[in-house]
Amino acid sequence: MKSKLSQLSTLLEGELHFDILLRKIYATDASVYKMLPLAVSYPKTINDIKTLIDFAKTNNTSLIPRTAGTSLAGQCVGDGIVVDVSKYFTKILNLDVVSKTVTVQPGVVRDQLNNYLKPFGLFFGPNTSTSNRCMIGGMVGNNSSGTTSIKYGVTRDKVIQLKTILNDGTEAVFNSKTKTEIQQLKSENTLEANIYKVLDEIISSEETVNEIKNNFPKPEIHRRNTGYAIDELIEKEAINVAKLLSGSEGTLAFTTEITLQLDALPPKHRVMVAMHFKTIEDCLKAVKPAMQHDLFNCEMMDKTILDCTKANKTQQENRYFITGNPMAILMCEVRANTLIDTKNKANALITDIEKHNLSYANPVLIEDDIDKANNLRSAGLGLLGNIVGDKKAVACIEDTAVTIDDLANYINEFTALMKRYNQNAVYYAHAGAGELHLRPILDLKQSEDVKLFRQITTDVAKLVKQYNGSFSGEHGDGIVRAEFIELMIGNKNYQTLKQIKYTFDPENIFNPGKIVDALPMDKNLRYQPDRVEPNIKTKLDFSKSLGILREAEKCNGSGDCRKLPEFGGTMCPSYRATKNEKDTTRARANALREFLTTSDQENKFNHKELKDVFDLCLSCKACASECPSSVDVASLKAEFLYQYQKENGISWRTKLFAYNNQLNVFGRRFKGVTNFMFSNKMSSSLIKKSFGVASRRSLPLLSSVSLDDYYQSAKNQLINNNLIKKIYLFNDEFTNQLDSQIGQDAITLLNSLNYQVEIVNHTESGRSFLSKGLLDQAKKVADKNVEIFKKLITENTPLIGIEPSAILTFKDEYPRLVDDKISAEQIAEHTFLIEEFISNEIAIENITSDQFTLEEKTIKFHGHCHQKALSNQIHSFNVLNLPKNYKVTIIPSGCCGMAGSFGYEKEHFDISMQIGEQTLFPAIRKAEKNTVISANGTSCRHQIKDGTQRTAFHPISILKEALL
Repeated sequence: MKSKLSQLSTLLEGELHFDILLRKIYATDASVYKMLPLAVSYPKTINDIKTLIDFAKTNNTSLIPRTAGTSLAGQCVGDGIVVDVSKYFTKILNLDVVSKTVTVQPGVVRDQLNNYLKPFGLFFGPNTSTSNRCMIGGMVGNNSSGTTSIKYGVTRDKVIQLKTILNDGTEAVFNSKTKTEIQQLKSENTLEANIYKVLDEIISSEETVNEIKNNFPKPEIHRRNTGYAIDELIEKEAINVAKLLSGSEGTLAFTTEITLQLDALPPKHRVMVAMHFKTIEDCLKAVKPAMQHDLFNCEMMDKTILDCTKANKTQQENRYFITGNPMAILMCEVRANTLIDTKNKANALITDIEKHNLSYANPVLIEDDIDKANNLRSAGLGLLGNIVGDKKAVACIEDTAVTIDDLANYINEFTALMKRYNQNAVYYAHAGAGELHLRPILDLKQSEDVKLFRQITTDVAKLVKQYNGSFSGEHGDGIVRAEFIELMIGNKNYQTLKQIKYTFDPENIFNPGKIVDALPMDKNLRYQPDRVEPNIKTKLDFSKSLGILREAEKCNGSGDCRKLPEFGGTMCPSYRATKNEKDTTRARANALREFLTTSDQENKFNHKELKDVFDLCLSCKACASECPSSVDVASLKAEFLYQYQKENGISWRTKLFAYNNQLNVFGRRFKGVTNFMFSNKMSSSLIKKSFGVASRRSLPLLSSVSLDDYYQSAKNQLINNNLIKKIYLFNDEFTNQLDSQIGQDAITLLNSLNYQVEIVNHTESGRSFLSKGLLDQAKKVADKNVEIFKKLITENTPLIGIEPSAILTFKDEYPRLVDDKISAEQIAEHTFLIEEFISNEIAIENITSDQFTLEEKTIKFHGHCHQKALSNQIHSFNVLNLPKNYKVTIIPSGCCGMAGSFGYEKEHFDISMQIGEQTLFPAIRKAEKNTVISANGTSCRHQIKDGTQRTAFHPISILKEALL
């Protein structure tokens, strides 16, 4: 087969990969399933897809369509060729403002589409929790709906036309057709004509129509995906087969273009009432009266979700509105064209709910504050991955939908059912649509829980059937629910579905095992039940996650690492540059998990494939805070490099970067010669070529005097009789040798503000060792620094640092690396980035604006990735805003792309600059020449200089210059 695949790759304009790494990465989606595909293709053209179809038929294999790969039911896994259209099929093809329609390719991101539509006053309504990375093709395949369905309907309601490629390689356009048009089509001798013949026979049969009406989910349940939507075609004057294809999970045809009906943007003003309840039952009882108030959203999350958010740094900031300890919160949003009208609607809702005496608190959120609550809810599914250990909230019965009238009774019976299984289920999601994402907590590594997985799913399917509900509300059937379709709609209807499937796809090449002739729901699981868990020893301490393997397993596939720069945040800079799944946080975690559990090597890290998947990781740490499951890939990479280099050695270039501090200390003996060699075009070119440094990258120069030397000469002059407190300044290796002036500015500033600054004789931070996987060396310096500072650092004598990547090692890696973990934790508690320290002092009025100039300045600030992940940019913002007439803007820049040594390495230079070009460089180029550019990371300032020829200043230097 490899030779056939090799030949196939020559026929494609796009890409075909059949190496084991890509196959392992694409073996999973966001479900509990794993199937190793034959290959992975990124088609570029329609002809590519036709070629793939022909190959699948000729070679008895299949095609599994995929976009963002966030499916929860296993739709995107299979043993054929995964066809990922997310890389090249990404164009918005046509917008008709008058008819309010848009035509897109399937790889267009939902929120990206709405950003494009907003200036025209239009938007695409269906809105999933994954909307900043999910794609229109996937939404059509799953018939997605999301929070807005109670107002704007589901994806199927919006699909007008689909352009597809059929099983025989012909193109077919499916849109609304009258009976006359269908009769004309049926006369042709084509696969498309045969499809219409069969469908016409089905919907013309009175017996079949009655069977559908009697056994399909109740039509008032608008979230219903159980099987093919044949119920959408019956008793209609015109037939649109695109409605049937919506929710078909790529099992009938391959969609290449999608035309959607749009809506006018919703009313501008919005208010949310976040009702708090002491019981789930009270919350559910409130849904029906709440839905009488023209709601735009009606979302529920329970205590389990809320408790998960406590451990996630990003989400802690979004919990501000939570009052007490609710068992459930119902978030109801109203809108109107004026804020007064919107508030009146909210007050009417509260008055009505209070009459029923159900909620104990009804906080009101206005405008932008609503986004914080919605972000909290949207992160829910990913946050469930933070449950430590092997028991997880499993997606199997999480997609049931019933009518609102049936909701409370259904949940009562559901809860009783769960109690019989000793389950405390998780209640989450779209209460206003009669759908709750209910999840049992199971350990699918154990065969006993795999049995429960089937038993619970079966019993819930029967319960849903009693209420004529939909077993698949919006997440699709996939693998997990497909084998229950016959139970849900009856055998006769199921046979009709099979007839439809094999009319469209006689050879069963399109995503087999989904919807009909289903794969077993308890096979092909991500984990092999009752396996012997590998015992993997690590240098870093991963005990909080119960080991490195479980740290990797925290990734549940939600795909937050695929969001694009326009949606903010930093994760994941390499994916944003390449658009390759291989370069996501998800891929790295999944690849590591796979090799650690399947490798037969003594050192399970010793795989070139792992080296490849971690290669473009910039160790920015964004995943540790932005990933809902807090998967810390930077630490995984550091451990991987350490283990891999045990077997494969350490390159000279790696040593050069890892030991850069020692080299800088040595170079300072001959500072003039060193700086000449690094700045002279000829000599610097030779140095770069010799060590694999990018030719277009400038080399850093040594400061005129080290900060150590400056401090020793100046410390006796640092006398102040009005001291507020004493602080210890960590003289990191970068500030000491390369950015000494910033260190001098920090000392001058702090001393002038009445703080006693002391620098003790300590060693470097170890950041360079950590980034290059030299963990033995990193541990030595960490142990030494902890020993030095453990008797010095207290609440009253904190440790302050200038360079984020250096000082934040005390808070992040040190506690996981050193022997004396108790002392490391105590030091970490009182360690601060210098801006955070000053910001805290501003808050308690130890520092005031009166101490600074009234001069006007405009400043644009770029924050270091580690600050964003482990501290907060707001502190730098507060520092720069201290002078009364300074106007400061934080650039929403993500990662600058430098990442220490990464941007120096010749093979990474282009990616490094691509990352800078995403947001940071354009924002700086647009800034007026008199605008001050500020950045607190040494690498960031270097990258800005190389990428824009602008000099960026540290916030502390700017503030020092502002002193009166």
